[in-house]
Amino acid sequence: MQMSTLLLLGLFLLLLWSLNRWHRSRESLAPAVFAGLVLGAVYAGFLQLARQWAAAPAQEVLAWVDLLGDGYVNLLHLLVMPLVLVSILGAVVRISSTRSLGKISLSVLAVLLGTTAIAALVGVLMAQLFGLTASGLVEGAREVARAEVLDQRLGRVEGLSIPAMLLSFIPKNIFYDLTGARDTSVIAVVVFAILLGLAALAVRRDNPEQGALIEQFVGVAQSWIMKLVRLVMAFTPYGVMALVAGLVARSSWADILNLFSFVLASFVAIALMFVVHGLLLMANGVSPRRYFAKVWPVLVFAFSSRSSAATIPLNVETQIGGLGNAPAIANFSASFGATIGQNGCAGIYPAMLAVMVAVPMGINVLDPLWLTTLVAVVVISSFGIAGVGGGATFAALVVLPAMGLPVTIAALLISVEPLIDMARTALNVNGAMTAGTLTQRWLGDTSAAAPELARP
Repeated sequence: MQMSTLLLLGLFLLLLWSLNRWHRSRESLAPAVFAGLVLGAVYAGFLQLARQWAAAPAQEVLAWVDLLGDGYVNLLHLLVMPLVLVSILGAVVRISSTRSLGKISLSVLAVLLGTTAIAALVGVLMAQLFGLTASGLVEGAREVARAEVLDQRLGRVEGLSIPAMLLSFIPKNIFYDLTGARDTSVIAVVVFAILLGLAALAVRRDNPEQGALIEQFVGVAQSWIMKLVRLVMAFTPYGVMALVAGLVARSSWADILNLFSFVLASFVAIALMFVVHGLLLMANGVSPRRYFAKVWPVLVFAFSSRSSAATIPLNVETQIGGLGNAPAIANFSASFGATIGQNGCAGIYPAMLAVMVAVPMGINVLDPLWLTTLVAVVVISSFGIAGVGGGATFAALVVLPAMGLPVTIAALLISVEPLIDMARTALNVNGAMTAGTLTQRWLGDTSAAAPELARP
């Protein structure tokens, strides 16, 4: 191992030690997460300099940085399935009426899909205002390789019907889905947990004593899993630091500048959707300032990890402990929001790409019929995009062919995808938490749930 590598690793350990001292001196997780974000960006600057001087040491150091960052994300993925299973099961077992279960599901889905429709319109507006077009985009070696991959994956979504998408939500082998092997495994586990919970309610009606034992067992399982969640959550600042360091160190600023208009338009569109979320909360008596003060550590992790699924544990924990949402609402909104109605990946992104391709083809993208069709396709595909997996890219692979447009543009934007995807993921997760908070206001006991969020 070269001396420069040892020095860079020593600096990384020193920053981790400093972050640990900062974390231990504060009870709240939020300041430590922010500190991890800043330190990760600073360390990435040193790695960028090292990469310019000698490529080998920087790459070797990044392997160790990824060990911490990817290891933390792996632990969060480990938590997702057990947390979803026991949390949804516990919510159903304790519910007083199956009607409440239906109301929660419909309310969460309505917010997720409604905001996705708004996100599609925002994407169209931004593409028009910034004059974005597919004409003139450079196709290099990476773009050609990406196009070949997309051609292969396009076969997975061509001819995919809505019934086929919905069928993928129904579990066939729950043990297989508990491994997360399918793109729709999270929803499949939710469906299984609901069915298992409904069976427990039936047992409670026939035999109250056995029903009480089931409820007690589920309660113990929930407490056990939540202790595990909090144990892993304690490593969040260090995981964020490593993830940010790796992402920033690998960024190509030349590519970002080359596609600056698209990057800027994407971030403006994402920022506008955060404003939309805030307005929806304010219209329902929730203070946006206090809401975002509670959820921003979750958004920082979503931003750095680029994984809505990995953010589910922190999402649920924050909704229950910070926002005061009922466990049933928190778990439904976090689980559904990780795979359905993603405002950033399934709303803004495919709508912007559709406009960029349609304009050079002479299509009037502001034509009411074409615009309505695009929004409808985006909303439908956002509901079933988990059936094909791959986030924003697969959303584009569904939407563009449905609108009669080529999919090549998705390959031409590969250079800036990681940067934009970070913000899109944060928006997706915020959409899920917004859906949970609004559902709590509409269906829950708002007088008892997080009164500090109410507008003064």
